[in-house]
Amino acid sequence: MSPDATRTRVRLKDARAHTSSSQRWLSRQLNDPYVQRAKAMGYRARSVFKLEEIDKRFDLIRPGRVVVDLGAAPGSWSQYAIKKGARVVAVDLQPMAAIPGVTIIEGDFLAEETEAALSRAVGPKVDLVLSDMAASSTGRKLVDRLRAEQLGEAVLTFSDAHVAPGGAVLIKLVRGAEAVLQQQAKAIFKSVRILRPDATRSDSSECFLLGLERLPPGAASGQDAGH
Repeated sequence: MSPDATRTRVRLKDARAHTSSSQRWLSRQLNDPYVQRAKAMGYRARSVFKLEEIDKRFDLIRPGRVVVDLGAAPGSWSQYAIKKGARVVAVDLQPMAAIPGVTIIEGDFLAEETEAALSRAVGPKVDLVLSDMAASSTGRKLVDRLRAEQLGEAVLTFSDAHVAPGGAVLIKLVRGAEAVLQQQAKAIFKSVRILRPDATRSDSSECFLLGLERLPPGAASGQDAGH
């Protein structure tokens, strides 16, 4: 659903209290239709509409499916998944406010103790891994791309270990990182796609890697790598 094009523009009440960069960020937030819509619907972040668009297209989240949300804070993706009837485990390094029905694990998703807690929470079967994580930006494209690649590789390694055959993964990346990770994902998933949802800001370099139909261990895909 497209945001309402007739929305009223909001102005900062006291612009002098903020730096110019803060003013620009606040103004963009206040007047972003996805921010306004997320707030009206009770979601914690506008990024929920990126997941919603991808889910509607590929039918990722269904009642009873086990979903692991990595880097989940502030929690809008977990909110969406639990509303769709999934079993949701959210993992983040930072404390996260409770979401009814969602199991929250605080810790590094690569740490042994976190993986052990995750296994206790979901058992041996994970249907979908979500990752809206982003490495801290340096403003240097090469460095940011390499950081995104490293984080994406970690999520793929996690997915390779936990996602059941037939399952899926959705990973946020920055443009440039998808080339390497797409090839790696094809060794794990039958179909690998690079997506850019409508809710992505026009000045953002982010894109999403979607891996569908987890292959049995040892099998390799060379088939669908559609964009």
